[in-house]
Parts: sequence; C-alpha cells; structure tokens
Amino acid sequence: MNFGYTINQPRAINIDKNDMTYSKQLLREYPMLQTCIACGNCTATCTAGNITPFNFRKVQTLVRRGEYAGMREELDKCMLCGKCRLICPRGINTREIIITLKKHLTKK
Repeated sequence: MNFGYTINQPRAINIDKNDMTYSKQLLREYPMLQTCIACGNCTATCTAGNITPFNFRKVQTLVRRGEYAGMREELDKCMLCGKCRLICPRGINTREIIITLKKHLTKK
C-alpha cells in the first residue's frame, strides 16, 4: 500500500567512525569556534549564500562532526567578502577559518 511518503534513513551521527583529528586541530587553532552561538547572522548576510546554496553554519557543523565529504566544493562557493566576520556577535574570524579549511582540504 502506498501512503505517499517514504521512511528516511536515520539521521544519527556516528562520531566514532568519523575522523575527528582535523576537527580537534581546528578547535585548538581557533578556540573562538567554541563560542559560536549558531545565531545565523553569518548565513543571513552571506553574499554567496544569496546566489548559491552556501551556508557557513552548515560547514562549521560538518567540520565539528568530522564529516568532510564534499566540503571542498562547498567552500569554493564562498567569495571571501568578509561580511560574516563583520556581523558575528562573538567576533569569530569566519573568513580566516574558511581560508584555513581550504588550505587543509587541498593537502588532504
């Protein structure tokens, strides 16, 4: 019988199977990431986010989970304009974090 919907795969995050080494290194290098309150200002003011599906909060969440698949393509959408850095209430240097992520993911 078809009820018009399907059951989604579980959205559980298995952190034990994810590679957390770079995530931990990034948090040591930028301890300010721990102060992020996920307010969404960075995403709301993002120039790239207005014309592409780029979302800095999503990038940060995936990195902190140790999920790097497709991350390089996502980071390439960022224009590095710095609006997110100017609007952040915690003063997180989001632009520098994106540059660092790009450098690391290129080496990987």
